[in-house]
Amino acid sequence: MYRYDAVDQRIVDERVAQFRDQTARFLAGRLSEDEFRPLRLQNGLYIQRHAPMLRVAIPYGLLATRQLRMIADISRRYDKSYAHFTTRQNVQLNWPALERVPDILADLATVQMHAIQTSGSCIRNVTTDHLAGVAADEIVDPRPYAEMMRQWSTLHPEFGSLPRKFKIAYNGAKDDRAASAVHDLAFDVYKGADGEVLLRVKVGGGLGRTPRIAIAIREDLPWRHMLTYTEAIMRAYNRFGRRDNLYKSRIKILVETIGAEKFAEEVESDFVHLVDGPSTLTEEERTRVSACFTDPPYLSDAEADADLSDLRAKHHRFDAWLRRNVTTHKRPGYAAVTLSLKRTGPAPGDATAKEIDDAADLADRYAFGEIRVSHHQNLILADVARRDLFALWQDADAAGLAQPNIGLATDIIACPGGDFCSLANARSIPLSLAIQNELEDRQEEIGELAIKISGCINACGHHHVGHIGVIGVDKNGEEWFQVLVGGRSDANVKIGEILGKAVKAEEIPSLVSRLVDLYLAERANGERFIDTVARIGVPAFKAAAYPEAKAAA
Repeated sequence: MYRYDAVDQRIVDERVAQFRDQTARFLAGRLSEDEFRPLRLQNGLYIQRHAPMLRVAIPYGLLATRQLRMIADISRRYDKSYAHFTTRQNVQLNWPALERVPDILADLATVQMHAIQTSGSCIRNVTTDHLAGVAADEIVDPRPYAEMMRQWSTLHPEFGSLPRKFKIAYNGAKDDRAASAVHDLAFDVYKGADGEVLLRVKVGGGLGRTPRIAIAIREDLPWRHMLTYTEAIMRAYNRFGRRDNLYKSRIKILVETIGAEKFAEEVESDFVHLVDGPSTLTEEERTRVSACFTDPPYLSDAEADADLSDLRAKHHRFDAWLRRNVTTHKRPGYAAVTLSLKRTGPAPGDATAKEIDDAADLADRYAFGEIRVSHHQNLILADVARRDLFALWQDADAAGLAQPNIGLATDIIACPGGDFCSLANARSIPLSLAIQNELEDRQEEIGELAIKISGCINACGHHHVGHIGVIGVDKNGEEWFQVLVGGRSDANVKIGEILGKAVKAEEIPSLVSRLVDLYLAERANGERFIDTVARIGVPAFKAAAYPEAKAAA
């Protein structure tokens, strides 16, 4: 993984000192709330319902165990001994005292972490596939390109005050595990006929109030021009993006308003002046950054592999865990393993300090001291020898991190919702628990099902791209929810369709259960829920969701 050089460390240390001074001046009354607000947001600090919330960046979701242990330690000393892993491959602390935040940032800096640009109208944390570098279907490892983008975009003076927040994602595999098409800017990284790395550039994706799928505006862009072309995109967005209307300020609205072709023309008109300029990437730079993402010291496949058939037959829970939580690796002797943060009860994505420490121990013991965070709010050990899988399962099970439910109905994505967020209309966490309780006993029968819950239209829970999505709405001060069906965030990305009227929270689990009942009755040849939706259509699921409407008709 990438490690700071002296320049990186100095930038982060100086930002900590700067924010310490800003916080002291605010607490002393020398800065007003309006003056302090943009300063704290630039350092990832929000004010939520009950306390400040600090969002810490995890670039492209990759952590060393020393960093993971620091998160656990900080949560004990400054918070309530837990942390929340988000759908943007970040981690959040929900209860820090404002006056202690500079101390938290200083501690983070000692392990090469920060909260810079995790909020505000700027380029946010750059994300990618949580299996980058190990996926069996990978074409190009996107992590070096994501890191070069991170370095270029961090504290970039021209793009620190954009019309709105700006999210960038990379995908280098055949499948899209990065949800790249619902980002403001995304790159598909692939190889041309001559083996040269090329980029497909997509803009205008995003969820929230007006969900849109990104549109490709450039094919076959040589990797050397990644930053100069991004600079041209950002300049076009800076010039033409709306600043007078918060709801129309995202690049997706600009692209839709003037059209993708016109937007691409504006980008190209800037690009001709930037191409081959100072931001052009060199082979030397790519080599320098790529050297941080070399393979660990793998055993030979023969040494690492193992026949697990007897253990699978003897231990049914181990067999279930292998089927659900273990993923094919580029090396036949290895596997990628997901540690589930979706135990029935705790909020999706939450982990206690002990669980975080336990995950770090597992990574040290079985995965070369590295761990990944997925946008599904789970943790991944990317490089586990197959001969170690049974021992890992036993240790993970003892730590409460071996729930065999990845991709199943209880592996729910949810934002913190109204329990924490001041923007939310409704509480996501209690609803996620209610749905888990409703479906847990038959999730194996149901199979793959992506349920995603957001507490409001901002869509931090990615409800638009859930096979079943749930969104909280406000009705006269009461919490209600609408349900969507048919969304997906993979290579066949699609925005789900709203089924109908909002209902109260207590009605949602049975409504979701009726959708599942219809699927089980109609599925053919073992097809997944999302495939049945595509085959029989959303109207059939609407009728199942609202049987009283059908009866009245």
